[in-house]
Amino acid sequence: MIRNEISQLVKREIDLPRDVLITITRVETSANLIQAKVFISVLPEDRTESIFRLLNSRIYELQQKFNKRVKMRPVPRLIFIKEESTKEAGRVEQLLEEVKRRRDS
Repeated sequence: MIRNEISQLVKREIDLPRDVLITITRVETSANLIQAKVFISVLPEDRTESIFRLLNSRIYELQQKFNKRVKMRPVPRLIFIKEESTKEAGRVEQLLEEVKRRRDS
């Protein structure tokens, strides 16, 4: 539920450049729901820093809108985190492709 709400908020409220794709891959909440770590993947990867600066500059506004939309108490504090596991998975896939090509040639 949290991931879907944040996705909708980011899509509606943040003016993202057209050449950038962001994906909220997962959300991890603390046991007491005080905070929610929102893992975000950015393509192309070289735009990651600028997108995180943009998101963090609007975090207060996003948090306020999120607080109003969700029907839960407490409402977790949002923290944006770079998704590293998709990057690692892509690297593993690339290495496997290289091994396959070498084997087939």
